[in-house]
Amino acid sequence: MRINFLYMCFFLLVGQSARVFCQTDTEPPVTPVFNLLSVQPETGRTELSWSKSPSPDVAGYVIYNYVNGVGFAFDTIHNPAAVSYINTGSHSSDRSESYVIAAIDSSGNISPLSNVLSTMFVESSIDTCNKTIQVTWNKYPSFPENVSSYKIFISENGGSYSETAETSSDINTLIINDFVANSQYCFEIKAVLEGGSSSFSNKTCIITGMQRPPQWINADYATVDESGNIALSFTFDPLSEIRLFSLERKRESDIVFSQIAQIESDNGKVSYIDNDAAPNEKNLYRLYAINNCGNPVVISNLAGNIVTGVIRSNDIIRLTWNPYHDWMGGISCYKVFINTGDGFIQRSLLQPSDTVFILNYSDIMLDVKGAEICFYISAAENTNLHNITGESKSMAACTEITERITVPSAFTPDNDLVNDLFKPVLSFTPAGYHLVITDRQNNIIFESNDHLEYWDGTRNGNPQPQGVYLWFLKVTTPSKRTISKSGTVTIIRNR
Repeated sequence: MRINFLYMCFFLLVGQSARVFCQTDTEPPVTPVFNLLSVQPETGRTELSWSKSPSPDVAGYVIYNYVNGVGFAFDTIHNPAAVSYINTGSHSSDRSESYVIAAIDSSGNISPLSNVLSTMFVESSIDTCNKTIQVTWNKYPSFPENVSSYKIFISENGGSYSETAETSSDINTLIINDFVANSQYCFEIKAVLEGGSSSFSNKTCIITGMQRPPQWINADYATVDESGNIALSFTFDPLSEIRLFSLERKRESDIVFSQIAQIESDNGKVSYIDNDAAPNEKNLYRLYAINNCGNPVVISNLAGNIVTGVIRSNDIIRLTWNPYHDWMGGISCYKVFINTGDGFIQRSLLQPSDTVFILNYSDIMLDVKGAEICFYISAAENTNLHNITGESKSMAACTEITERITVPSAFTPDNDLVNDLFKPVLSFTPAGYHLVITDRQNNIIFESNDHLEYWDGTRNGNPQPQGVYLWFLKVTTPSKRTISKSGTVTIIRNR
């Protein structure tokens, strides 16, 4: 029994000594400080750098992805002097990634996880309606170094990057409205840290494919048509992908323009008849191109109709008009058209600076065959930069005719070329005419239905003696009045 007890005591002592001799290191190293995380924009790789753990026993470092508060180790660096790492399997081009780092000692003890750093992930989107590009990114963490600002770098069509804008640390959005359609723009973000270091984001690119608006819209003319309505014509860039247009009008008495029609066109032309406007008032028109979002993007020059006025003072007829409004090519000339009863014919060609035309009624009275005399003004445009020449006519302006009949009381048919002939003088061309001249015995000496025919003082070619003769005149005027007159005329023979 004593021997068994001694053996038992021996084994207990040996076992206790073995436990003391084989006890392992279980103390983890101190956590390193995760200083910086950055993306290589062109490759999408992430670069990590940290400060070494101050613990004496450090065998290396463990790199973790950090997702929803949990670290997932994906690589271990067996180098206690390591302070950086490049993750070639990063997905930073697709999303923001978060990382943590831990130190590991020679016994395999792992330190608590470091502070979390996340990559900046930048995205860009285009608003074709408002012609803007929006660039957004998540903010870079402010520990262990605060962010002082963000710098935005832009490359156009594969060109080199240049710094375009800088925002404060609390702003992570940039709106760009100065860009060229159908171009490629790439963006990178740089977080500038207070300690002097910096972190880059991924690279994002966008192609600015937009609905191509017309590069120009030309207001061809605003003219008064045969029905007395204002006819409008516009020509636009045939390469335009926009097909919807808004037509606006402003009367002379209006303050602002108002839409009067929306018109679709795919042939480079927009035509419209405005039968709601007064053609004897000034009206201004403009045409907008409307994009797919319903926003106006391109506007034409203005078109404005001509308004003609006529003032009659005794023998003077005075025409006035407003200059045609805002042709791209400017005004080439004005033409004055007159209608005395047989339709409009061109009367005068005027300079583009003219807005007044004066005419003597006596110069046209023998051409009058209607109840009134009417005028309109036509303006012509110089060929403009789009190789378009516009033309505009005003509404006709009219004045009443003077229906005056003057009959001489005597004449001297002695072939001296002075007062040799007798004829009533009319201030118009009559619609009907009958003149009868008799002697005192009521014998018909002369008779005519032609208002241009003169009496030369003869009967059947025989000179009539000096004396008093009776005349009877019946005239139908251009205004359809019938005028009957009678009187006497004296033949005076000087030799």
